Amino acid sequence: MAKILIVEDDEFITRMLNLRLSMRGYEIEEAVNGKEGVDKALSGDFDLILMDMHMPVMDGHEATLTLRNKGYKGLIVAVTASVMSADTDKAISSGCDLYIPKPIGSDFEDLVEDALAGLGT
Repeated sequence: MAKILIVEDDEFITRMLNLRLSMRGYEIEEAVNGKEGVDKALSGDFDLILMDMHMPVMDGHEATLTLRNKGYKGLIVAVTASVMSADTDKAISSGCDLYIPKPIGSDFEDLVEDALAGLGT
């Protein structure tokens, strides 16, 4: 099964995503901010990074830009409550491949599977 890095500062959301994805058989690692996410992403072998866009220390936009500037080619999906077109465009222009809106819906696992299969939004 795929290995997923969750980069999210909200402990409740992290636990919920971890539980839901673990139940589908995914291997999960976590980071609490963008800086930790960058460090883990560059030292790990992840099939997918779920990147919150609004975090302390380093936000998801900066973290994604940093990863892309360092040559990271893996799949990065923005997970954000900001679904206005300007905000989703900013996530994509930062280097995210796709986005999944918050609040997390009942179709979350299917969206992750679609992203991993190359069928994203």
